[in-house]
Amino acid sequence: MSRKLKLGAFMRPASIHTGAWRYPGAFPDANFNFSHLRRFARTLERGKFDAFFMADHLAVLNMPLEALKRSHTVTSFEPFTLLAALAGATERIGLVATASTTFDEPFHVARRFASLDHLSGGRAGWNIVTTSNPTAALNFGREEHMDHDERYARAREFYDVVTGLWDSFADDAFVRDVEGGIYFDPARLHVLEHHGKYLKVRGPLNIARPVQGYPVIVQAGASEAGRQLAAETAEVVFGAQSTLVDGQKFYADVKGRMAKLGRDPEHLKILPGAFVVVGRSVDEAREKRAQLDSLVHYESAIASLSVALGHDVSKLDPDGPLPELPLTNASQSGQQRVVALAARESLNVRQLAQRLGGFAGLSFVGTARTIADEMERWLVERGSDGFNVMFPFLPAGLDDFVDQVIPELQRRGIFRADYEGATLRENLGLPRPANRFF
Repeated sequence: MSRKLKLGAFMRPASIHTGAWRYPGAFPDANFNFSHLRRFARTLERGKFDAFFMADHLAVLNMPLEALKRSHTVTSFEPFTLLAALAGATERIGLVATASTTFDEPFHVARRFASLDHLSGGRAGWNIVTTSNPTAALNFGREEHMDHDERYARAREFYDVVTGLWDSFADDAFVRDVEGGIYFDPARLHVLEHHGKYLKVRGPLNIARPVQGYPVIVQAGASEAGRQLAAETAEVVFGAQSTLVDGQKFYADVKGRMAKLGRDPEHLKILPGAFVVVGRSVDEAREKRAQLDSLVHYESAIASLSVALGHDVSKLDPDGPLPELPLTNASQSGQQRVVALAARESLNVRQLAQRLGGFAGLSFVGTARTIADEMERWLVERGSDGFNVMFPFLPAGLDDFVDQVIPELQRRGIFRADYEGATLRENLGLPRPANRFF
């Protein structure tokens, strides 16, 4: 078949599962140890993964200390610092960082990503987030979080400013004429002079246009505002659909919006997050998952549920049903997914918390063959273009996937045997954007 899976690796935290750091043989400090993270990145590159993706938080998670003290997400490297270091330790894998459009400035974001793209030889990607954690506002001089829809409106303008700054210099602006003493051609420089509702930025950016034109644009929102932002701007979407049917609906919706906007739907890769546990047998994989889930404390589980719902539910009857809750100002799509899960599986608060404390989304638990079967089905039946893979524990969970699942996908002809190019865009099959000013 012509279509092949695209695979990202969700690496911050190194495993999203709350019990991961306690699993036998796991590195408890995997999230904050550069030698471990370098090893993981090189293993992913050996497996021909498209990208190493680093999520980010601008505050410690808004949960009680009794829960937070059990979380390995409490400490992590700042994304650009880590990815710049990993750029020198790898050669082909993409390096995707999260940067907030709510609490950062466009000039900072444009400059950092342009720098990372040059340092890595064209392997940078920007995950656009509006920041769902309301506690982050308190770290940036604000008393309350910006309204959900307003955050997305600012994000749309923010994208325009950042990409405009990346286009400050034409690709051929730097002539470096030693004899004539001309370093760059002033006619090939554009001053942005942006004056918008939320932002005012003069420009130009003081760095050459990125190697890829623009670093690859990534987005993860699934609300109405998030889907529209993705259709207008994104080239990769990290989805959170838990079933193939939901994946197909999301895939058709976002790609349909792109077509209406005049964008080629093939220029967007939809990669739902997939928690993957590999065993030599299905029973062995299930035993690994059960052991992992058993390491989650209720204090941590109920706090994770509160974060996902955007409301404190620690005082609810653990053995009662989840009551109807008002709409959150945090992640609305995240809240909706949890409510749907509780209804679909008739879970009480305790059961729902235990699922959220581990991982409640799309999971592939089985052998290399059964996991490849599921991944191939999602690809063929247009539920996704690939996956953003989450590993259960490190390093073994990652090693199992690269050593067992990747060869099976390659044998079926649905995953690359080698990288197609030197840049993240080339490997994802995405065009290099033209400079809007030249």
